[in-house]
Amino acid sequence: MSDTKQLLGIGSRVKHPAFGEGVITKINVAAYEVCFIQHGLKPVGREYDKWEIIEAIQASNEVTWSEMEKSLMKILKHWSDISEVIPMGDRWDGGTMVLQPKDPSLKPKEIPIESFFHKIVMVRDRLRVMEQRVNAHKVLDEEDKINLQQYITRIYGSLTTFNVLFKYKEHQFTGEKS
Repeated sequence: MSDTKQLLGIGSRVKHPAFGEGVITKINVAAYEVCFIQHGLKPVGREYDKWEIIEAIQASNEVTWSEMEKSLMKILKHWSDISEVIPMGDRWDGGTMVLQPKDPSLKPKEIPIESFFHKIVMVRDRLRVMEQRVNAHKVLDEEDKINLQQYITRIYGSLTTFNVLFKYKEHQFTGEKS
């Protein structure tokens, strides 16, 4: 078992009781991002002490300006109701979404695409907040957090149909990668 005070660096090799051997690829404030041979990338809390450390690499104390900026943006998003303005693809500007019932005697429902798009963005933002709260939860154990994280990832995957509405790829939903 590991010493919970030891901060592992990128490249450290570990053996998790459920996921097997892996390598730490990223260090976040509350969790390591670990690439497991059999299970791919998984977040593991930095306080987790049930794994075996195969090879410890000393963590670097250097923080880049870019990392500080990203951290500050995450904090501001987490603690405020201010959300990033996400542009919709130009081809949808002024467009209308039509929901046509099978029964021709029923009237179709028309919705401005922009209104629908903003609701999709709100769902995405709320999923991100839920994801952060799960990862930071003090009562859930690591296995519960991992299970909930996987479920959230599958939800993102279910929403990839709406990626066609986003102007930029980095704003799109991404699900589980095989």
